[in-house]
Amino acid sequence: MQPQDSAGAAELEEPGLPLTDDAPQSVSEEPAAAEAAGAPDRGRCWLCRSSPCCSRAEPVSSLCVKKVQDVHAVEISAFRCVFQMLVVIPCLIYRKTGFIGPKGQRVFLILRGILGSTAMILIYYAFQTMSLADGTVITFSSPVFTSIFAWIFLKEKYSPWDALFTVFTITGVILIVRPPFLFGSDTSGIEESYSVHLKGTFAAIGNAVFAALTLVILRKMGKSVDYFLSIWYYVVLGLFESVIVLFILGEWSLPYCGLDRLFLILIGLFGLGGQVFLTKALQIEKAGPVAIMRTMDVVFAFIFQIIFFNNLPTWWTVGGALCVVASNAGAAIRKWYQSSK
Repeated sequence: MQPQDSAGAAELEEPGLPLTDDAPQSVSEEPAAAEAAGAPDRGRCWLCRSSPCCSRAEPVSSLCVKKVQDVHAVEISAFRCVFQMLVVIPCLIYRKTGFIGPKGQRVFLILRGILGSTAMILIYYAFQTMSLADGTVITFSSPVFTSIFAWIFLKEKYSPWDALFTVFTITGVILIVRPPFLFGSDTSGIEESYSVHLKGTFAAIGNAVFAALTLVILRKMGKSVDYFLSIWYYVVLGLFESVIVLFILGEWSLPYCGLDRLFLILIGLFGLGGQVFLTKALQIEKAGPVAIMRTMDVVFAFIFQIIFFNNLPTWWTVGGALCVVASNAGAAIRKWYQSSK
């Protein structure tokens, strides 16, 4: 879950992956840059030594966001950015990459920071206003937007298969949202009122859109930018954005409960792990294996919702999840098959 990066890197918070047909040359080029970045070999992460590398930390971060009681989603984002900043600064100093980045990539780094942090705020708000499973599944519509944006901005191919996967994803989101004009007034299984659920839905979809744009920017930059530098822009601009929004909303308040403080620390810790792993995965591994592994986020979301919130997902949510996961897995398998030819 990234919250795509969502978000972050799609963080994503972040959360989605580029699943279009033709990757830019800067992304498909393998060994030299990966070795320079410290990767032991193709397809293996420099941190976890596993293949493929992907963010298993994000579902735990999402769980912690859901468990926090009296802290606004934007304030949670600010705390996460501060925590990650304290970790990233020593890493940048150690790696001697500087804090500004290559001259030709700074505009993309700024865009990556703004879009990624916005995706993070939106997904945190979504998790606070709807069930963990619903929010996670909707964020997995991000590959649909990624393929569309890659077609528009990177001139990648958008095939009939992409259109089919888009239909599956939209169907899954509709099953979760359950608009009244299609499903009547039945709101069983929805945690809050339907209006609050709808706000969370729009926030989750917004996260998917901004996470997709973030991933397109990351693909555009390729391996020319150190992944810690990418995260640095994300946390600095995210903190700046969060402070401005908190000032406008007047929602700033220190957490009174010690457990909330612990959750905030864990959000920063696991969120950073998700950012590092996902950003590195996009640089050294093909999209197919990573995307297939990331669909496990949905499984973890269902498990966490049942164990920690005693909330059984509705059959509508299960059906929507199956549609979205089938879309993601189908696109990933097709991409994987094409790249192996």
